[in-house]
Amino acid sequence: MAYSSRSCGRCNHERRSGFMKWLCNFLKGPKPGEPNRRRSQVTAGEEEDALWHQRPVRPKNDPPRNDNEELDRAIAESLAEDAKPPKEKNHKGDNNDEDLARAIQDSLNMNPYTPYNPYAPSQAQPRGHRVCGGCKHEIGHGHYLSCMGIYWHPQCFRCISCGHPIRETEFTLLGTDPYHKLCYKELHHPKCDVCLQFIPTNRSGLIEYRAHPFWGQKYCPLHEHDRTARCCSCEKMEPRNTKYMSLGDGRSLCMECLGSAVMDTGECQPLYHSIRDYYEGMNMKLDQQIPMLLVERQALNEAMEGESRGPHHMPETRGLCLSEEQTVSSILRRPRIGGNRFLDMRTQPQKLTRRCEVTAILVLYGLPRLLTGSILAHELMHGWLRLKGYRNLNAKVEEGICQVMSYLWLESEILPSSSRHAQPSSSYASSSSSSYPPTSSKKGGISHTEKKLGEFFMHQIANDTSTAYGDGFRTAYAAVNKYGLRQTLNHIRLTGGFPV
Repeated sequence: MAYSSRSCGRCNHERRSGFMKWLCNFLKGPKPGEPNRRRSQVTAGEEEDALWHQRPVRPKNDPPRNDNEELDRAIAESLAEDAKPPKEKNHKGDNNDEDLARAIQDSLNMNPYTPYNPYAPSQAQPRGHRVCGGCKHEIGHGHYLSCMGIYWHPQCFRCISCGHPIRETEFTLLGTDPYHKLCYKELHHPKCDVCLQFIPTNRSGLIEYRAHPFWGQKYCPLHEHDRTARCCSCEKMEPRNTKYMSLGDGRSLCMECLGSAVMDTGECQPLYHSIRDYYEGMNMKLDQQIPMLLVERQALNEAMEGESRGPHHMPETRGLCLSEEQTVSSILRRPRIGGNRFLDMRTQPQKLTRRCEVTAILVLYGLPRLLTGSILAHELMHGWLRLKGYRNLNAKVEEGICQVMSYLWLESEILPSSSRHAQPSSSYASSSSSSYPPTSSKKGGISHTEKKLGEFFMHQIANDTSTAYGDGFRTAYAAVNKYGLRQTLNHIRLTGGFPV
């Protein structure tokens, strides 16, 4: 019986050793050199390709063939181990438990069936590793706030704008900077430059506003229809905290444009003579003395109706080159300012007689010096063309070349001489008998505000959308840049069009 008991114990031990050997072999996987029949581990970069190239899924009731082969091999090895003599097996039995533990640990470390999840949350760091987004110190024990992976001490969670603590449940986070909702709106929500209020959203919930293409002035769309005053010179809309000057004829003038406004005929004469000198410097001297008058809006419109020549005028007429005899009321003395309007306007009727092809040049009063000068340069070119015998020009050609002269004069006023020589438009100098560059007609130069106005007037000319003034200017300007002013004018005289 004793022998029988020892024999059964040894048998059980051998069976257990064989099972452990099989289990160890199964968990450790294939030996070096053997093909791996397990599923390969999919890394982050390989997962997408692996999903596209995986084999068809077998039915649940049909065990995988590779696993069956693995199991059969392990059982065969276990049976072969049992068939060995006891002395060959016993010296390995003591390490079975250790091998089993190591195999289980290795199997757990492999974890080939865990899919890659790029959106899995990162493991929470220990409290000691959290750094306050406000004071930048480590957050120890106690309360803290967390949002979008950023942590704060409660007392450090303050609005970047006003500096006060944020205690509301709703706030705005810009990058890592927290704001009260109202503070963020005050800083980043666009405000109307007219009513000075936040621009409201439209029916779609979007912020909709208008903006001036040159000045960038933002305003609510409704101000285009609520009779908000607009400067007749720079086109800026009147803010609610500012008063524009009323010219009494439906026009308004902002304070910046009012600072250099030309208000009567006598005040405009020096500017007029400086532009005649500019033409003479371009070898385009006007031999006749053409009268120039500053007039009100109504007088200019009446003169335009009586002018049978030249049906092409801008929608808002600011200047006119007369060819017919008329009686026109010109502004004799600069009006005085009372409140936000002009008072005591003195006019004088003047009969214009025709002594040549041009009777007079009329310009609208109350415009800034640079705008008045650009109008004079334009109208003088009309007079020069008529006096030099340029007949029957179409609107695009005549208005286009006149706009070029207006643009070149503005350029000579606001750009330094060195910059003007670098401009393509300076090619007129090569075709002129006089090589000295035109100089500014205003002694001491111009202010920054006036320079910006001049740039705006040039922007208006260059971006005009009309056929005669806009397309005509761009075609004429390209021809002058390519061939020079003199050759372009000669081509117009011969063909009635611009050189290509």
